[in-house]
Amino acid sequence: MQNKENKLLNWAIDRIQKEYKDDICLLIGNAPLHRNPDQNNCYMDYFVPATERGNQFAQTFIIEGLGYDIYPRSWERLEHMANLDDYNTTCLGYGEILYARSDADKERFFAIQQKLKENLSNTSFMYRKALEKLDVAMEIYQTVAFEEQLGRVRTGAGFIADYLSCAVAFINHTYFKYSQVEQPAELSAMKELPDRFLAYYDAIIQAKTADQLRELSHSMIAATRRFLKKHRPAGAPKGNADFAQLADWYQELSYTWARIYFWCDRNDRQKVFVWGCMLQQELNTVTEEFGLQPMDLMGVYQAGDLEPVRRRAQELERYIVQQIKSHGVQLKTYDTVEEFISQNS
Repeated sequence: MQNKENKLLNWAIDRIQKEYKDDICLLIGNAPLHRNPDQNNCYMDYFVPATERGNQFAQTFIIEGLGYDIYPRSWERLEHMANLDDYNTTCLGYGEILYARSDADKERFFAIQQKLKENLSNTSFMYRKALEKLDVAMEIYQTVAFEEQLGRVRTGAGFIADYLSCAVAFINHTYFKYSQVEQPAELSAMKELPDRFLAYYDAIIQAKTADQLRELSHSMIAATRRFLKKHRPAGAPKGNADFAQLADWYQELSYTWARIYFWCDRNDRQKVFVWGCMLQQELNTVTEEFGLQPMDLMGVYQAGDLEPVRRRAQELERYIVQQIKSHGVQLKTYDTVEEFISQNS
């Protein structure tokens, strides 16, 4: 005897074949996200449309008090999941083909699943994706830090724990099979975790006040930052890093270095501070983008003595130039305006 899920699956395939045969490539199921974990069959999750008309197959409904959502995921969205840019990567990784229009559609889906596997095995790629999740958690914390309503603080802390958990999973070369539902259990099975990570996660769940939630969120972010710093690939540039772009960045930012030197020489601590902070932010960005060594400029800033920050700025400028040239990129430098005009006319 067929159960409800199998009846719905047969209904969906029959309707696709009768009404959307040329409009739908695939119907995909996902066992880990099954409503009833005691059932082994793979319930419908989403379909891949071939045409705009195929999107009309999407629908929501309620049967026996349970809501259903048959929704489309385009080939582009599947690529996003393979690149870990879509939260529910499990919908691709554990996706099972329930219906296929053609063998070509099947092979295309399998190729995207293979791309996901290759990305998961790429340490530098996964590290960058972990940083992206950490950045989102830190952005949420900026709001949580000034929020007063308990419900909003608690929700923000929950999302912080979620995004940090994704970052940790990425460092472990994986993602969550059951999405958010079994995070603590799945984290417990991972090889490495930040210090006290699961304790912070559980404490956030049990916290009673906004102040507790803020403090725990801060501690969890700090622990994750230390964890990611420890796992940063040594000298690993972004896979598609184009050092010609770093040269363009430096040619623009060289004026900021000049400003810092100028105001250091005039002992203007306020202007050195402002331009130093702006340059530091830019340095932080290119450090991650191009896999450069950490570049700390403002750590040596002293309002009463600007010479250390001037020397550090010079050291970092020389390092940037050396990195650009070592990757075979020539800086566009000219001794005079006349030389520039003659070579660009």
